[in-house]
Amino acid sequence: MDFQPVERALEAFQQSLTAQEIGKVCRRAFGDAATPVSAVELGTGMYNNVYRVSLAGRSVPVILRVAPPETRQYGSERHLMRNEYASQPWLSVIASLMPQVLAADWSHQVIARDWTIQTHLDGIPAPEHLSTYPRTAWPAFFKQMGAIARSVHDVRGPHFGSVSGPGHQAWSGAVIASLEEIAADLDGAGLDAADVRKVAAVAAHERAVLDEVTEPRLLTGDLWTVNALMDPTAPEPVITGVLDFDRCLFGDPAADWTIRMANAKDDERTAFWESYGEPDRSATALWRARVYEARHLGAIRLERHRLAKPDAVEESYGAMAEVLAGLT
Repeated sequence: MDFQPVERALEAFQQSLTAQEIGKVCRRAFGDAATPVSAVELGTGMYNNVYRVSLAGRSVPVILRVAPPETRQYGSERHLMRNEYASQPWLSVIASLMPQVLAADWSHQVIARDWTIQTHLDGIPAPEHLSTYPRTAWPAFFKQMGAIARSVHDVRGPHFGSVSGPGHQAWSGAVIASLEEIAADLDGAGLDAADVRKVAAVAAHERAVLDEVTEPRLLTGDLWTVNALMDPTAPEPVITGVLDFDRCLFGDPAADWTIRMANAKDDERTAFWESYGEPDRSATALWRARVYEARHLGAIRLERHRLAKPDAVEESYGAMAEVLAGLT
């Protein structure tokens, strides 16, 4: 088999499979006769290892995604792949844009990690392709992103928190638990978590404001340009696929990463709101948005630490101080 792994240091968070391990996974998924003829590790994923695998007798490659070893996973990010798998039925509203799961295995009998095999989606990643259009055409892309987010956020869930659970009866419980998990992970990584704990304390004191959100809605968790595929030949930007929903949860749509990014700049992305609908700008909604921003910043701090970006980790403390000032 022609195998092209990404070269990494031994201590790196992501650890590539061997060609033998990829062969074992394929035989578990497709039977003993399955023969991978090539595997290319895609370097676009920042959490899971991702491979494009071509199999003998199949004209279209498949995508193998492999979770980090459980010993390397943060508590706030534990079993994300399992959460994404549990989210599939809830995401049926955008199923036509998503890859189909062909196999999944949490048993660790073949390799000591969770893995899924999915169909391969055609398209070019949006960060690579959107810039090939004139900026005057970009609003069409963000308008489509708004429509996708709106369709997901219209789905009602049974509880607050991650799709796979544990669930919370109140939104405040889910938010505070998430902040506390992030703080514990920061402690474990040797980083100062005092500011995240202050946000959790403020959220607990003002939980009634969070609990004005009474209906759990489905959140994408991580959807933005980096998770979108585009038609390479369309005369204007067209989204053909969306990927990576392992951080799906039920809660306040305003807490979604997608909403944070749509609000980040006053540029072409304002077209997002044309299809999504105008956001709530009430005083309580803006206060909740600060709590959500603190949660995002805590998760970003962990990610930057995992990616060995100490300057970005340091920058997060200044940003969090600004959020705390607004909350108090």
